Amino acid sequence: MGLKNGIFSALMACICIVAVIMWWNGASSLLESLSFVTGAACVWLTVKESVWNFPLSLINVSTFFVVFFQSRLLADASLQIVYFILTLIGWYLWLYGGEQRTALRVVRTRRRESWLVALSVAAMTLLFWRTVRYIGGSASFWDALTTALSLGAQWLLNRKRLENWIYWIVADVIYVPLYLFKALYLTSLLYAVFLVMATMGYLQWRASWRKASATPSAAPTEVAVA
Repeated sequence: MGLKNGIFSALMACICIVAVIMWWNGASSLLESLSFVTGAACVWLTVKESVWNFPLSLINVSTFFVVFFQSRLLADASLQIVYFILTLIGWYLWLYGGEQRTALRVVRTRRRESWLVALSVAAMTLLFWRTVRYIGGSASFWDALTTALSLGAQWLLNRKRLENWIYWIVADVIYVPLYLFKALYLTSLLYAVFLVMATMGYLQWRASWRKASATPSAAPTEVAVA
Protein backbone atom coordinates (compact mmCIF):
# COMPACT_ATOMS: atom_id res chain seq x y z
CA MET A 1 0.00 0.00 0.00
CA GLY A 2 2.91 2.35 0.69
CA LEU A 3 4.17 1.99 -2.89
CA LYS A 4 0.69 2.59 -4.33
CA ASN A 5 0.19 5.67 -2.17
CA GLY A 6 3.60 6.95 -3.24
CA ILE A 7 2.73 6.46 -6.91
CA PHE A 8 -0.59 8.21 -6.40
CA SER A 9 1.06 11.14 -4.61
CA ALA A 10 3.56 11.53 -7.44
CA LEU A 11 0.81 11.26 -10.05
CA MET A 12 -1.34 13.87 -8.31
CA ALA A 13 1.65 16.21 -8.02
CA CYS A 14 2.24 15.88 -11.78
CA ILE A 15 -1.46 16.46 -12.47
CA CYS A 16 -1.48 19.63 -10.36
CA ILE A 17 1.67 20.93 -12.07
CA VAL A 18 0.24 20.26 -15.55
CA ALA A 19 -3.06 21.91 -14.60
CA VAL A 20 -1.31 25.05 -13.33
CA ILE A 21 0.98 25.27 -16.37
CA MET A 22 -1.86 24.90 -18.88
CA TRP A 23 -3.98 27.46 -17.03
CA TRP A 24 -1.04 29.87 -16.78
CA ASN A 25 -0.33 29.55 -20.51
CA GLY A 26 -3.99 30.04 -21.41
CA ALA A 27 -4.37 26.51 -22.80
CA SER A 28 -7.20 25.83 -20.35
CA SER A 29 -9.58 27.79 -18.20
CA LEU A 30 -9.36 27.90 -14.41
CA LEU A 31 -12.50 25.74 -14.13
CA GLU A 32 -11.13 23.15 -16.56
CA SER A 33 -7.91 22.99 -14.54
CA LEU A 34 -9.87 22.55 -11.30
CA SER A 35 -11.98 19.85 -12.96
CA PHE A 36 -8.78 18.14 -14.09
CA VAL A 37 -7.37 17.89 -10.56
CA THR A 38 -10.58 16.98 -8.72
CA GLY A 39 -11.56 14.47 -11.40
CA ALA A 40 -8.31 12.55 -11.15
CA ALA A 41 -8.45 12.50 -7.35
CA CYS A 42 -12.08 11.39 -7.42
CA VAL A 43 -11.43 8.41 -9.69
CA TRP A 44 -8.46 7.29 -7.60
CA LEU A 45 -10.56 7.38 -4.44
CA THR A 46 -13.16 5.27 -6.26
CA VAL A 47 -10.48 2.74 -7.21
CA LYS A 48 -9.61 2.55 -3.49
CA GLU A 49 -13.32 2.05 -2.65
CA SER A 50 -13.18 5.21 -0.54
CA VAL A 51 -16.52 6.83 0.21
CA TRP A 52 -14.79 10.23 0.05
CA ASN A 53 -14.96 10.02 -3.74
CA PHE A 54 -18.58 11.16 -3.52
CA PRO A 55 -18.23 14.62 -1.91
CA LEU A 56 -15.27 15.35 -4.19
CA SER A 57 -17.35 14.20 -7.15
CA LEU A 58 -20.02 16.80 -6.30
CA ILE A 59 -17.40 19.53 -6.77
CA ASN A 60 -16.06 17.93 -9.94
CA VAL A 61 -19.40 17.62 -11.73
CA SER A 62 -20.31 21.20 -10.83
CA THR A 63 -17.17 22.60 -12.47
CA PHE A 64 -17.44 20.29 -15.48
CA PHE A 65 -21.03 21.41 -16.05
CA VAL A 66 -19.79 24.92 -16.78
CA VAL A 67 -16.86 23.70 -18.91
CA PHE A 68 -19.04 21.49 -21.12
CA PHE A 69 -21.84 24.03 -21.41
CA GLN A 70 -19.41 26.66 -22.64
CA SER A 71 -18.11 24.17 -25.26
CA ARG A 72 -21.67 23.35 -26.40
CA LEU A 73 -21.31 19.71 -25.42
CA LEU A 74 -24.88 19.89 -24.25
CA ALA A 75 -25.44 16.21 -23.52
CA ASP A 76 -22.29 16.08 -21.39
CA ALA A 77 -23.32 19.29 -19.62
CA SER A 78 -26.75 17.83 -18.86
CA LEU A 79 -25.06 14.65 -17.70
CA GLN A 80 -23.34 16.57 -14.92
CA ILE A 81 -26.73 17.48 -13.43
CA VAL A 82 -27.74 13.82 -13.47
CA TYR A 83 -24.33 12.90 -12.02
CA PHE A 84 -24.91 15.30 -9.14
CA ILE A 85 -28.13 13.50 -8.21
CA LEU A 86 -26.67 10.02 -8.79
CA THR A 87 -23.62 10.91 -6.70
CA LEU A 88 -25.82 11.75 -3.73
CA ILE A 89 -27.66 8.44 -4.19
CA GLY A 90 -24.40 6.52 -4.56
CA TRP A 91 -22.99 8.10 -1.42
CA TYR A 92 -25.97 6.80 0.55
CA LEU A 93 -25.89 3.34 -1.05
CA TRP A 94 -22.18 2.79 -0.40
CA LEU A 95 -22.74 3.54 3.28
CA TYR A 96 -26.12 1.87 3.88
CA GLY A 97 -27.08 -0.13 0.77
CA GLY A 98 -25.88 -3.53 1.98
CA GLU A 99 -27.73 -6.12 4.01
CA GLN A 100 -29.28 -4.65 7.16
CA ARG A 101 -28.12 -1.15 6.12
CA THR A 102 -24.44 -2.11 6.10
CA ALA A 103 -21.78 -0.88 3.68
CA LEU A 104 -21.76 -2.34 0.17
CA ARG A 105 -18.99 -4.58 -1.09
CA VAL A 106 -17.94 -5.35 -4.65
CA VAL A 107 -20.14 -7.87 -6.52
CA ARG A 108 -20.57 -9.03 -10.11
CA THR A 109 -23.51 -7.81 -12.18
CA ARG A 110 -26.23 -10.41 -12.68
CA ARG A 111 -27.10 -11.36 -16.26
CA ARG A 112 -30.53 -9.76 -16.19
CA GLU A 113 -29.18 -6.47 -14.89
CA SER A 114 -26.38 -6.56 -17.48
CA TRP A 115 -28.89 -6.83 -20.31
CA LEU A 116 -31.11 -4.12 -18.84
CA VAL A 117 -28.18 -1.71 -18.53
CA ALA A 118 -26.93 -2.48 -22.06
CA LEU A 119 -30.39 -1.97 -23.58
CA SER A 120 -30.88 1.21 -21.57
CA VAL A 121 -27.56 2.58 -22.85
CA ALA A 122 -28.60 1.84 -26.45
CA ALA A 123 -32.00 3.49 -25.97
CA MET A 124 -30.52 6.55 -24.25
CA THR A 125 -27.93 6.93 -27.01
CA LEU A 126 -30.66 7.13 -29.64
CA LEU A 127 -32.75 9.53 -27.56
CA PHE A 128 -29.85 11.81 -26.67
CA TRP A 129 -28.54 11.78 -30.24
CA ARG A 130 -31.83 13.00 -31.66
CA THR A 131 -32.20 15.57 -28.88
CA VAL A 132 -28.68 16.98 -29.20
CA ARG A 133 -28.99 17.22 -32.99
CA TYR A 134 -32.29 19.07 -32.60
CA ILE A 135 -30.88 21.68 -30.21
CA GLY A 136 -27.71 22.14 -32.25
CA GLY A 137 -25.10 20.45 -30.09
CA SER A 138 -21.65 19.52 -31.35
CA ALA A 139 -20.46 15.96 -32.19
CA SER A 140 -23.99 14.84 -31.42
CA PHE A 141 -23.67 11.06 -31.81
CA TRP A 142 -20.43 10.69 -29.85
CA ASP A 143 -21.67 13.15 -27.23
CA ALA A 144 -24.84 11.08 -26.86
CA LEU A 145 -23.03 7.72 -26.79
CA THR A 146 -20.53 8.75 -24.11
CA THR A 147 -23.34 10.28 -22.06
CA ALA A 148 -25.34 7.05 -22.18
CA LEU A 149 -22.29 4.91 -21.39
CA SER A 150 -21.43 7.14 -18.45
CA LEU A 151 -24.94 6.89 -17.03
CA GLY A 152 -24.82 3.10 -17.30
CA ALA A 153 -21.43 3.11 -15.60
CA GLN A 154 -22.62 5.37 -12.79
CA TRP A 155 -25.68 3.15 -12.20
CA LEU A 156 -23.39 0.13 -11.75
CA LEU A 157 -20.86 2.10 -9.71
CA ASN A 158 -23.53 3.21 -7.24
CA ARG A 159 -24.29 -0.47 -6.63
CA LYS A 160 -20.59 -1.41 -6.49
CA ARG A 161 -20.85 -3.70 -9.50
CA LEU A 162 -17.46 -4.75 -10.86
CA GLU A 163 -18.55 -4.21 -14.47
CA ASN A 164 -18.97 -0.47 -13.99
CA TRP A 165 -15.28 -0.15 -14.92
CA ILE A 166 -15.85 -1.74 -18.33
CA TYR A 167 -18.38 0.96 -19.18
CA TRP A 168 -16.00 3.68 -17.96
CA ILE A 169 -13.16 2.22 -20.05
CA VAL A 170 -15.25 2.21 -23.24
CA ALA A 171 -16.48 5.76 -22.56
CA ASP A 172 -12.96 7.04 -21.86
CA VAL A 173 -11.63 5.56 -25.11
CA ILE A 174 -14.17 7.74 -26.95
CA TYR A 175 -13.86 10.79 -24.71
CA VAL A 176 -10.12 11.30 -25.33
CA PRO A 177 -10.37 12.07 -29.10
CA LEU A 178 -13.73 13.82 -28.63
CA TYR A 179 -12.27 16.42 -26.29
CA LEU A 180 -9.20 16.80 -28.50
CA PHE A 181 -11.59 17.63 -31.34
CA LYS A 182 -13.27 20.25 -29.14
CA ALA A 183 -9.85 21.74 -28.20
CA LEU A 184 -10.35 20.77 -24.55
CA TYR A 185 -6.77 19.54 -24.34
CA LEU A 186 -6.53 19.35 -20.57
CA THR A 187 -9.84 17.52 -20.31
CA SER A 188 -8.69 15.10 -23.02
CA LEU A 189 -5.54 14.42 -21.01
CA LEU A 190 -7.66 13.93 -17.90
CA TYR A 191 -9.74 11.26 -19.64
CA ALA A 192 -6.56 9.53 -20.76
CA VAL A 193 -5.63 9.42 -17.06
CA PHE A 194 -9.17 8.17 -16.32
CA LEU A 195 -8.64 5.38 -18.85
CA VAL A 196 -5.53 4.19 -17.01
CA MET A 197 -7.24 4.52 -13.62
CA ALA A 198 -10.36 2.71 -14.82
CA THR A 199 -8.21 -0.21 -15.93
CA MET A 200 -6.53 -0.18 -12.50
CA GLY A 201 -9.95 0.05 -10.90
CA TYR A 202 -11.22 -3.01 -12.72
CA LEU A 203 -8.20 -5.06 -11.67
CA GLN A 204 -8.33 -3.92 -8.04
CA TRP A 205 -12.09 -4.37 -7.71
CA ARG A 206 -11.84 -7.82 -9.30
CA ALA A 207 -9.27 -8.78 -6.68
CA SER A 208 -11.57 -7.41 -3.97
CA TRP A 209 -14.51 -9.41 -5.36
CA ARG A 210 -12.47 -12.62 -5.52
CA LYS A 211 -11.32 -12.15 -1.94
CA ALA A 212 -14.91 -11.61 -0.77
CA SER A 213 -16.13 -14.62 -2.80
CA ALA A 214 -13.53 -16.83 -1.16
CA THR A 215 -15.06 -16.03 2.24
CA PRO A 216 -18.83 -15.82 1.57
CA SER A 217 -19.70 -16.14 5.23
CA ALA A 218 -17.73 -13.06 6.16
CA ALA A 219 -19.53 -9.87 7.02
CA PRO A 220 -19.55 -7.07 4.41
CA THR A 221 -16.37 -5.07 4.49
CA GLU A 222 -16.38 -1.49 5.69
CA VAL A 223 -16.24 1.28 3.11
CA ALA A 224 -12.77 2.80 3.07
CA VAL A 225 -12.59 6.37 4.31
CA ALA A 226 -9.05 7.20 3.31
